[in-house]
Amino acid sequence: MHKKLLLGVEAIGQGAIDGGISGVYAYPGTPSTEITEYIQENDTAIERNLHRTWSANEKTAMEAALGMSYAGKRTLVCMKHVGLNVAADVFMNIAITGINGGMVVAVADDPSMHSSQNEQDSRYYGNFAMVPVLEPSNQQEAYDMTIAGLDLSEKTGVPVMIRITTRLAHSRSGIILVSSPRIENCLSLPADPLQFVLLPSNARKRYKNLLALQAQFLKISEESIFNTFEEGTDKSLGIVCCGIAYNYFRENFPEKSPYPYIKISHYPLPENHLKRLESQVDEILVLEEGYPLVEEQLKGFFERGKKIHGRLDGTLPRAGELTPDLVAAALKIDKPVLPNLPGILVNRPPALCKGCGHHDTYRALNEVMGEYGKGKVFSDIGCYTLGALPPYNSIYSCVDMGASVTMAKGAADAGLFPSVAVIGDSTFTHSGITGLLDAVNEKSNMVLIIGDNESISMTGGQDSSAFGRIEAICEGVGVLPEHIHVLESLPRNHDLLVSLLRKEIAYNGVSVIIPRRECIQKMARRKR
Repeated sequence: MHKKLLLGVEAIGQGAIDGGISGVYAYPGTPSTEITEYIQENDTAIERNLHRTWSANEKTAMEAALGMSYAGKRTLVCMKHVGLNVAADVFMNIAITGINGGMVVAVADDPSMHSSQNEQDSRYYGNFAMVPVLEPSNQQEAYDMTIAGLDLSEKTGVPVMIRITTRLAHSRSGIILVSSPRIENCLSLPADPLQFVLLPSNARKRYKNLLALQAQFLKISEESIFNTFEEGTDKSLGIVCCGIAYNYFRENFPEKSPYPYIKISHYPLPENHLKRLESQVDEILVLEEGYPLVEEQLKGFFERGKKIHGRLDGTLPRAGELTPDLVAAALKIDKPVLPNLPGILVNRPPALCKGCGHHDTYRALNEVMGEYGKGKVFSDIGCYTLGALPPYNSIYSCVDMGASVTMAKGAADAGLFPSVAVIGDSTFTHSGITGLLDAVNEKSNMVLIIGDNESISMTGGQDSSAFGRIEAICEGVGVLPEHIHVLESLPRNHDLLVSLLRKEIAYNGVSVIIPRRECIQKMARRKR
């Protein structure tokens, strides 16, 4: 029996390797990043030469994974919850095309927004696309479900989602590995040559096929080993525990629960378990991490109007992560209240690293923009977003990947002057290029600053897709070469950067300034 001590994200990576994948496709995003990093560094993955290179964004990752599936191979595609928004177009459509080789979509949600713009619940996407969703409650299930998900994908002919959350992703536990890992699939093309052709006439047929599969998905869920029912003696309340919330429930009843409960980790909802619970109890409490997906479904599911409690009725908070104490309060269990932390313990806000090139960019930007007033610099997602905080307070937006470019363009369209965008090198190739193309096509009066630290620094220093190519990309999109400037982001170049900013703000058109210096953390690792 072979055991390993793994994070939840690492368990998914190991499960994918043992499940016979031929490649992983992903864009870094906390808390999903380490799935791909684990596969990149795994000896078996290296020996088998599995595909394990980062993609430019989540959409390209999922489309490339679909291409590998089209060729008959098993594949894993990974992202965080907001990354699924980027990949939503292809995700919704591959539920209709179906797959050839098994395909698992691993999505890591971030309740409480530890490192995200929102705390959306990816189970809604699975429900929207009408595909099976697996939600592990521990690291062993994360491993087992990845293998089972690949098998289920090939059995049903659709992609399967695995949804985890931050606590499971970044907590560690021992897992038992399978004794006989799956071998990789051989190359094989789809039996139906029109399977992946979503012309309306064929798409209508494929969609009806997806609808017809729903009964099979339900039967598989009802028979799944990941959904269990436990009896209890106190019938005043029944509990529905989803994914990691099961652990918070059991922490309050480490021996045995007095209430009957269902553990749900495989969707669609197992109606047989739910009807059995509903027939026994007076009321139901739903414990789920994220949005009230199950609670909403149950409110319309039972015919006799059983009272359903959860996040919607205020029994549990509507926002943020669950905790054992919150669950205890919902169960009306008295627990000792911890004293308040001493006043000397204060929050330490995040800040740019000492020696980071973004310091020099913001010093110069502030000097120039001080002449025009506040509120005219749009930014994006990355380390440089910390420029919104003291001591710089330089930027005024951070919405989604690439929005700095298009928001600056829209503001310029509205007549705002000057209109400046700040974006990072990796975010630029992720979602900024198309916005720049719009700006060039309309000759928008704006300045784009691409802070190039030569890595995806916010998620650990992965290689950027833009490395060594930013100037060529900008020129290829149509920015005039004389309005593309590159300089080293250092204190000694402060006056040069200030001069360039003033010059390009005065130019009526699209300008690009690229302050470049390797990420200080990546440089330290490279030197070590």
